[in-house]
Order: sequence, then C-alpha cells, then structure tokens
Amino acid sequence: MSTNADHSDPTASTVQTLASELEALRERIDTLEASLARKTDRLDRLASALERERAANERLEARLEELEGAHAPLEARLDAHEKKLNANKDRVGELQARELEKGAHLLAANVDESELDVAGGRLERVRKDDGEQYFRLPDSDDPLERGGDVALAHGDLLPIQQLAKMDDDGLRATTSSLPSRLAATLWKARTDPSVGDDPWKNGCKTVREYVTASDMKHWIRRQETGISDDYAKKLVSRTIDALLDLSKHRLAVERRRQRKNGLEYTERRVVLMADADVPGDRPSATEGDSPETADVDG
Repeated sequence: MSTNADHSDPTASTVQTLASELEALRERIDTLEASLARKTDRLDRLASALERERAANERLEARLEELEGAHAPLEARLDAHEKKLNANKDRVGELQARELEKGAHLLAANVDESELDVAGGRLERVRKDDGEQYFRLPDSDDPLERGGDVALAHGDLLPIQQLAKMDDDGLRATTSSLPSRLAATLWKARTDPSVGDDPWKNGCKTVREYVTASDMKHWIRRQETGISDDYAKKLVSRTIDALLDLSKHRLAVERRRQRKNGLEYTERRVVLMADADVPGDRPSATEGDSPETADVDG
C-alpha cells in the first residue's frame, strides 16, 4: 500500500490554480472598472464642454443673424454713396477736361490723369515758379497765369543739367563714374554762383563761355584733393568726353594756339557756343563783356 506522502492530491492543486486565476481576474476587473470610471468622468466633462460650446454657437448664430439683418440696409447706403461719389467724380472730370481744353493749368494733386478724356488724349505735367506741379494740354498757356511761368520738366533737361541739380549724395547714387560727376559739378559751377569755384570764362562773338583744359586740370585737383598731376590730366580728357556726351554735344571742343611767356602751345578748351540750344539756359547779361583770350594766327 502507498501512503499520502508518496502521492500528491490532484484536486487540491487544481483548486489552488483556480483560486489564483480567480484572484487575477478580480484584479483585472478592478483595473478595468477603474479605467472605465475615469473614461466615464472624461466623457461627462466633454459632454459638459460640448454643451457649453453649443450654447456659445447658438449665441453667435443669433448675433450673426442680427448683424446680417443690419448689413443689408448698410450695404444699400454704401452702394448709394458709391454711386453718388462716382457721379460726382465723373462731373468733376468732365469739368476739368473742359477747363483744360480752354487752356487752364490744374494742380496735379487735384487731377486724376487716367480718368480725364481730353482732346488729343494726352496731358502734360509741368512745374511752375511756385514749385507746384500742374497738368495742362501740351504747350497751352494758362489764361489765369497761376503759379508763374512754367518751369522745365525734368525730362526736358539735358542729362548734364539733371545731374547738376543733384546734391553730392544723389550724384554718387546716380553714377559711379568720377568723370561724369566732375562734368556735372563743372556744369553746375557755370550756372550756379553759389558753387564759388568756377573756372569758366566769358567768350565773345560766337562763343558764350569756355573753360580751358589747363584750368580744368587745376579745378579738378581742387575738387579731388590728393590726386597727382598726371592723374588729373587723365581726368581732364575723361571729363571732357563726359561733358560732350551728357550735354548731347551742346558743348564742343576747340584747339587753340596760345602764347605764354614767349612760348607757343596748343590747348584744348570746352566751349559753349552763343547759339547752343540749352533748355532753360539764358546767356549771362555780362556775356561778351570780357575779351576772349587772344589767338595766335596759324
């Protein structure tokens, strides 16, 4: 016969296993129930938030309907104002066109050029002595004589005149060429007494004014301090070329035989002829008063 010590009880083992599994299941159920409770709480909070959002949306929808109701009459008033403004604009444009065709000069700030229908289909912008810009039909005189005489438009000036109107900073920003800047400054010295350093001389007969190459060299060395005499000579030639080009050859170059200290030499000079067509340029009242440097006969 076998004893209890020799064999284990299978029923007891099975019961123990089932008890362990049951305990694990209970723990799993507790965990799931806790998770479910948290999710239920979260759903409740989301539902409350959703309800608040719905209430806010309802208020916004009500406000939107209120604004849309007010928008229709406001839009109608704006349409009416726009039609009235357009009609007034058309009437003003028609009146301005008629006045321009009668010869009037109208302040540019008050004119919408693109909206005017004038004879010839073109307006001219001009600047007058008062510094204001005006519109007119091309070459028409103002019967009211407002603003003084018509000043030349920027585009009517020679390139050298345009450059001469700029300050040093504007000149440097416009051109990187030193000879071009020197040419502009030299021209300005001829026409603007405030410059002071003016190497130009009055001519006589057919020559209004002139500047010699030697005077130009000394003038360049005064303008560009620190440059050598040889470099100044090179700049003279380049500046003369710039003068001719930027003046569209209103200036010219002559070679004249001169006598100094008993020696004869030939020197270039840049001349402005008396009949040169320079926009807005008026001959000096003293023109012809100073005798021209004597020539040496060939």
